[in-house]
Amino acid sequence: MIDAQWHIMNNAEQVAHAAVHRIQLKAQEAISHRGVFKMVLAGGTTPKRVYELLAEYHQQWSQWHLYIGDERCLDVNDPERNSVMIMQTWLDKIHFPRENFYPIKAELGPEAAAKDYAQLIDSALPFDLVLLGMGEDGHTASLFPGHQHSDNERVHAVYNAPKAPSERVSLSKLSLSNSEQVMILITGTNKQAAIRQWQQGEELPINQIQSMHHLDILIDSDAMAQNK
Repeated sequence: MIDAQWHIMNNAEQVAHAAVHRIQLKAQEAISHRGVFKMVLAGGTTPKRVYELLAEYHQQWSQWHLYIGDERCLDVNDPERNSVMIMQTWLDKIHFPRENFYPIKAELGPEAAAKDYAQLIDSALPFDLVLLGMGEDGHTASLFPGHQHSDNERVHAVYNAPKAPSERVSLSKLSLSNSEQVMILITGTNKQAAIRQWQQGEELPINQIQSMHHLDILIDSDAMAQNK
């Protein structure tokens, strides 16, 4: 088991900039060694800022292959979908080969979309980098506290999510952990209670994610304020 490395920063903007720096380094390393960089993207406010910053850089985009950690079962162009946010904030602003972006077909419904995406990522594993956020209840991707899933699935059909929409699709902890590096971004005072539970050893979806080599938690002082 890889020990998590905690990196405490002053604010959310510093977290985003530090994440971009680490992503670029990992991309360069992966492309140098294997000619391709495979990354799993997250939804949420802090990852969104990361994508805005990445859009300002020139990279070997043709060697980047981008996957998504989870998706809401909404119409394909719904603004609440992670894929739409990623396109609008990042990929629409650069010359990115669209065939290298692999959205989850969540419009098919949880079961069909999970089966379809499991087949797609089966040939992509292991990932080079998985980017994750954390909700105030300790969930990550669409893995929620109290939900039970098969340990052998690569992708889960998610029902009864505590946040709307209730139907979603999520990579499993098995798939999310099958990565050379996992980077978790946590910002905001509303995360303090979950951080406290995590550090006290309570089981949460977020602390079930492992990594093959590096597990980095980039967290701002607001989220850590009562946990130092």
